[in-house]
Amino acid sequence: MFPEPGFIETNGLRMAVYEQGNGSPVVLLHGFPELAFSWRHQLPALAAAGFRAIAPDLRGYGRTTVPDEVPDYRMAELIADVHGLLDALELDSAVFVGHDWGALVLWHMAMLHPERIEKLVILNIPHFPRPPVDPVEMMRQRFGSAFYIVDFQDSDEADRVFGADPRHFVDRMMRSGAITREQYDRLPPEQRVISLLQTTKAERAAGRPLLSAAELDYYAEAFRQSGFTGPINWYRNWTHNWERLAGVDQRIGVPTLFIGATDDVLIAPEHIEGMRPLVDDLTIRMLDCGHWTQQERPDDVNRLILDWLS
Repeated sequence: MFPEPGFIETNGLRMAVYEQGNGSPVVLLHGFPELAFSWRHQLPALAAAGFRAIAPDLRGYGRTTVPDEVPDYRMAELIADVHGLLDALELDSAVFVGHDWGALVLWHMAMLHPERIEKLVILNIPHFPRPPVDPVEMMRQRFGSAFYIVDFQDSDEADRVFGADPRHFVDRMMRSGAITREQYDRLPPEQRVISLLQTTKAERAAGRPLLSAAELDYYAEAFRQSGFTGPINWYRNWTHNWERLAGVDQRIGVPTLFIGATDDVLIAPEHIEGMRPLVDDLTIRMLDCGHWTQQERPDDVNRLILDWLS
């Protein structure tokens, strides 16, 4: 049974925080379009192993406050939310686990505020060195306007389409076995452009449903309440966040476990290998699955995390 949340005040938000267990704290940060609920398999496993597992609904998600403006979702605000969470729980630091956007927040924290991170577990998204030019323009030139991160900058169509039927959108997103890396690499370049609008509007869903009916209902009800504009606004600050990293040392000194997914087509093997010179104390483990690693391979993720922490 997923726990009911407690609520804390942090950085102007009322944040929903879900906890299980006692002991050393492990804070788990979710991605898009997820919730603290995406860690439902990890919280009891960490608690049973003697940890205090803490998973918040992040800014704009679930039962946490949904601010109105795009600048409200800049990386500085996302990091300040996490600092406020630690302060509210009277924690100087914690082990952190992050998936997708949660991983991006933690890579930034590890560069800017490493003193608050004891150890770092990252799922799927490696540490990318800061590119010399605006990454959104790089994506636009490489993938075109249909690529979801570019599309989110240019239009609010995704906000409206996803919000019109959250259950349908989450079901189309959270599936396993949709495509392998080998199949993806054989596609012509124009078919390698990931468009979440096209995925949502397609007549047929790819792969197999990842969520039970009850789990899908949980996500759908949460996004019916919050909408998708807040979560999408995280992406609308991509250029600003890149600008703010100018001159920042890109090296990561925090001990880090990276759990990659062989069939996460967003991430190529060279991206994972490319972070080795940037992360001083790095362990890499790979699982055969797609993007939703902690939900698709929960037992393996739990084992890798607990073995590494011990």
